[in-house]
Amino acid sequence: MTFFKAMGGQAATPAPPPVFDKPWRTVDWRGKQRALEKVNKYKPYTEDQHLRILLHGPVGAGKSSFINSVQSVVRSNMNVKALADHSSGSCFTKEFTTYNVEREGGDAVHPFVFNDIMGLSANKGVLVEDVKLALKGHVKDGYKFNPESKLSEGDGFYNSAPSANDRVHILVCVIPADTLSSINDSIIKEIREIRLEASRMGIPQVAVLTKVDMACPEVGRDLKNVYLSKRIKKMMEQFSADSGIPMNCIFPVKNYHEEIDLSDDMDALILSVLNHIIVYGNDFINMKLRNSRS
Repeated sequence: MTFFKAMGGQAATPAPPPVFDKPWRTVDWRGKQRALEKVNKYKPYTEDQHLRILLHGPVGAGKSSFINSVQSVVRSNMNVKALADHSSGSCFTKEFTTYNVEREGGDAVHPFVFNDIMGLSANKGVLVEDVKLALKGHVKDGYKFNPESKLSEGDGFYNSAPSANDRVHILVCVIPADTLSSINDSIIKEIREIRLEASRMGIPQVAVLTKVDMACPEVGRDLKNVYLSKRIKKMMEQFSADSGIPMNCIFPVKNYHEEIDLSDDMDALILSVLNHIIVYGNDFINMKLRNSRS
């Protein structure tokens, strides 16, 4: 049957399909064990060195949930070490916290750590100056962020002599796909300011686009559609233009939050970004080490 517009008598133009004919980025959906093996084999050049990963982004983006998701994947069981809140629009993380990532079995830890901080907000969020101090290793564990004033040098939580291990080696911006279009311009400006400070220090940066299943029905039906979805790609392109983070450094994921069992498809995306984080961060560590010896 041919359908006609109510006026004019011309055939209605069908809506374009929501997905591409083929994925614009490849993922090894069956390569979980190989990806896990890469994570498990990672060792910094020096034995006492560890890779420090700082997460930042808007309130409610899923920073704590991403840490829990990584912990769950590498330990092969569900983990909720970093407390997360899925019901409130206010900031849940209040303190600067370091999370070790345990190996499967829990008897040892990986040589990389995550730092979780208060989220960015148009009001009552973490101050950009505090994030800059964290990049430089000046913030001690347990520091309670104050949206009204930055950490001062006389404070007991100010680290006046940060070691190489205290300093951040890679900056990760966590962004929610489902509310990306409504993020306040002031927050985007703060994200750019933090990114520019990291760039001045030579620190590599990536972005993690969370909640992709809630942002696109096609991805909600099947996570393997994530790199087929025109909507998700457009979101990534827009955030790349707004933040300055290149497209090849932006990774979509679905965090664990309601699941009670692991999913190979979710794990594939989480391990993809984790391995890139490790590679980029380790390159920075090695560069700093070479510079110190020259």
